[in-house]
Amino acid sequence: MGKEITEILERKGCNVSKLVEELIRAAAAEFTTYYYYTILRAHAAGLEGEAIKEVIEDARLEDRNHFEAIVPRIYELGGDLPHDLIDFAKKAACLDPKLPEEPTIENILKVLLQAEKCAVAVYTRLAEMTQGKDPRTHDLAVAILHEEVEHVAWFEELLTGKPSGHFRRRTPGESPYVRKFLRD
Repeated sequence: MGKEITEILERKGCNVSKLVEELIRAAAAEFTTYYYYTILRAHAAGLEGEAIKEVIEDARLEDRNHFEAIVPRIYELGGDLPHDLIDFAKKAACLDPKLPEEPTIENILKVLLQAEKCAVAVYTRLAEMTQGKDPRTHDLAVAILHEEVEHVAWFEELLTGKPSGHFRRRTPGESPYVRKFLRD
């Protein structure tokens, strides 16, 4: 299937090999973010930390969903994930959101916010790269972008105290925009 799709997309002006490379980088970032958010959530301790664990969990689970939604598209386009986890992690489009040396709630929120801002840049670039050339990947990138923008708003609100319009998801990791791309 990959060859037929890539020929159509190439005729529409899409550089499929570059697109697959960018999708792999995005998938790697989502995968490593899921891992590091697990650590950041665990270190959101104390009364103040308890107040943000649920928000971190929503973002963590939605980032896992983003990974799960991207991977099939990589293969549809004739790509393949690196077969070595270390090689895969090194390809991540964003820096690892590691636990800060001084893991205060404020510092943890700053790490989370930077990670989500990077994700917004990644999916904005993917949406621009595919607009008018690859409707399926474009739709996926825009769906993920919607959720990443919300994640930025959540962490900005928690960090600054200014309202973002964030409301709790009905269920953890709901992924309201990406859900249609997930295989149940």
